[in-house]
Amino acid sequence: MKLVRHLANLGYGSRKEVQKLLRLGVFSDAEGGLLADDAAIAHYNIRYKGRPLDPDFGVVLLLNKPVGYVCSLKDRGHLVYELLPPRFALRKPVLSTIGRLDSDTSGLLLFTDDGDYLHKIISPKNHVAKIYEVTCARPIDPHYAGIFASGTLVLDSEKDALKPAFLEVTGEKTARLTLYEGRYHQVRRMFAAVGNHVEGLHRAQMGELTLGDLPLGKWRRLKPAERDGLLKMT
Repeated sequence: MKLVRHLANLGYGSRKEVQKLLRLGVFSDAEGGLLADDAAIAHYNIRYKGRPLDPDFGVVLLLNKPVGYVCSLKDRGHLVYELLPPRFALRKPVLSTIGRLDSDTSGLLLFTDDGDYLHKIISPKNHVAKIYEVTCARPIDPHYAGIFASGTLVLDSEKDALKPAFLEVTGEKTARLTLYEGRYHQVRRMFAAVGNHVEGLHRAQMGELTLGDLPLGKWRRLKPAERDGLLKMT
């Protein structure tokens, strides 16, 4: 890929704008040298105003999503993309969320521009555990665990039973729930099916991946081992 197109696809401007920036020396190599439009140079050796470029294509990002942000343009509210650098919205291919969290759910949310990776993670054959911290309106009855783990629970308006899920009660109204699939509003509908109501929901973990000390509303790039670790469970 020519340098101009590479930089334009990263969102640094149109091709004409990028060509102009190259002539002005806004982009340089790691030693500060000027770059030609068709320079053959590795992504990691390019600088923008003296700083490394945004992540190259094939990236996977981890966001600690706050409540009040939505993943879909069809929904009302602030978009999760507003929490990423504005230039990321101009990338081609676009960054997409890997699955979704509704507006009232916080926690671990992934983005990628790698379509193959995205489809492997969200595939029904996927066996990546998703762990949620749940707060209910009413006390959690221990017998919920047996119902959720049975593999026979069918949600309202669906025909197929849910895969077994595993509930760990952590308090009178709190629990950790581990799922191996991702149906529409699944956690909330599961608790509704047993006569309770979810008041607070937070995705804490996918596979071995956790938020760690990532502050609320902040993001970071996954390390190759973290990215590959999720694939090993598919």
